[in-house]
Amino acid sequence: MPVKSPTEVAENAVENGLRKSALPFGRLTLLSILAGAYIALGGALSLIAGYGFPQAPAALQKIISGCVFPIGLILIVVLGGELFTGNNAMLIPACMRGDYGPTKVIRNWTIVYFGNFIGAITFAWLLVYIPELTASEPYSSAIVRMAETKVNLPWLTVMLRGIGANWCVCLALWLAMSGRRLIEKMAACWLPVMAFVTLGYEHSIANMFFIPLGMMQGADVSVMNFVVDNLIPATIGNIIGGAVFVAMPHAALYLRRH
Repeated sequence: MPVKSPTEVAENAVENGLRKSALPFGRLTLLSILAGAYIALGGALSLIAGYGFPQAPAALQKIISGCVFPIGLILIVVLGGELFTGNNAMLIPACMRGDYGPTKVIRNWTIVYFGNFIGAITFAWLLVYIPELTASEPYSSAIVRMAETKVNLPWLTVMLRGIGANWCVCLALWLAMSGRRLIEKMAACWLPVMAFVTLGYEHSIANMFFIPLGMMQGADVSVMNFVVDNLIPATIGNIIGGAVFVAMPHAALYLRRH
């Protein structure tokens, strides 16, 4: 069976947006926590795999990290989960068509954002820091260095990298919606996400795992540094990358209006 057409994908995005916007608070929160944990799982795997060869070229480390990180998005797409960065695109087509207003979009994004944070930081503490997965070298130095690097990037740089990250993530979701089989959806999630990790873009939900874990391991990063210097610009960039770079043009091109 052939993959879905761009028009069918846009209609599918509308259906997903309608469903997501109507989720009750409790269900939405739980799905958000799960999604944050799934992304953190991908982050932990990318850290262990990519930085397990300290003498390897930097490009090879990035490629290895990129190859394993997509497990998080695959789990979300296949098993279900509410991901803030994915919803930056998924709720826009139905809103543009007038099925609901911006209030429902903001409600969803807010609940999902904080639910993702709970899932990601809980995974970092409970399943990485406490079991000491990154307590030894080269992982301890790697995560400390990563956290400190991320909060010391220029604000505009983080925002632009955030655009790139969620452009890739939401393109992955759009590709996944075009697939009809499990392997098609997995491949659709894998390729663009591998690209954004390898390129070094900034994903706000992934950083809810990486930077707090680095802080737990002793990185010279304060909560204010984390929020102001990375999380805020990365989040703004992610919203632009998902809503403006993916959802709006695809909805304008392929969506049949009421």
